[in-house]
Amino acid sequence: MSIPCAAQLLLPVPMADVNQPEKRKKKSKGANKTKRARTNTNPELSTSSQKYWRRRHDFFWRFDEGIQVDEEGWYSVTPEIVAEDTALRIAQLYNRGQGSTSYDYGHLCVVDAFCGVGGNTIKFASWCEHVIAIDIDPGRLKMAQHNAKIYGVADRIEFVLGDFYQLAPMLQADVVFLSPPWGGPEYTSAPIFDLDSMPFHSAREWLDRARLVSENIAYFMPRNCDPYQLADLFPEARCDIELNYTSGFFKAITAYYGDLALFGSSEPRGLVPSCTELRQ
Repeated sequence: MSIPCAAQLLLPVPMADVNQPEKRKKKSKGANKTKRARTNTNPELSTSSQKYWRRRHDFFWRFDEGIQVDEEGWYSVTPEIVAEDTALRIAQLYNRGQGSTSYDYGHLCVVDAFCGVGGNTIKFASWCEHVIAIDIDPGRLKMAQHNAKIYGVADRIEFVLGDFYQLAPMLQADVVFLSPPWGGPEYTSAPIFDLDSMPFHSAREWLDRARLVSENIAYFMPRNCDPYQLADLFPEARCDIELNYTSGFFKAITAYYGDLALFGSSEPRGLVPSCTELRQ
């Protein structure tokens, strides 16, 4: 909606000025940059989170319809194109089992162990029959539910407030999606991400907990992980390591274990072909 500008007071122009050519003021390049910067910033966010705000439509293409994201959610939410590719790949676990080679809706139950503000949860619900979305933060869980309603998939999601590590023995599902806390944006400063120094529990402990639910696991991890270390977390299972790109930027790594390792990434959806390490 356009905002009407204030009425301008028109004054008579002196005759001496009418015959003179109009002098146009040069607009400084700095002024244009400042204007663009103001429209691409959010005063409610910290300086470090402004870069995520500028890419808000990469995370939620329906952001302008009322999507809610808190400070932590900005640096933990998955870009939508990556989230959809993961959901589509998980859906194939059902379709390939039924002998279908098409990319279609999967009659599966998926646990999103750390749903946050709902980026992955929404895409799982778009492609799968039922999603159990878990988060330990009540405010973030409420945001996820709100965002799911905007995308029209809230009716296929069971929102659970709690700690996945404690809830895992009581859960039943076909697939578990793990995206545990990485320790904030500081993880990028390390040459190799330390799988044993993650907050709360190590990468292996999180994966072992997920195996109580299902051995079909998708593990979303920092781009500076060692792929061989990820494969060794579950050495008795097949493992496919997928490099996740968005807008030409290497965003993260997704490790697929169990039967999920049998299906490659859906290349037409915008990601580069997966980099595969198969372990028997």
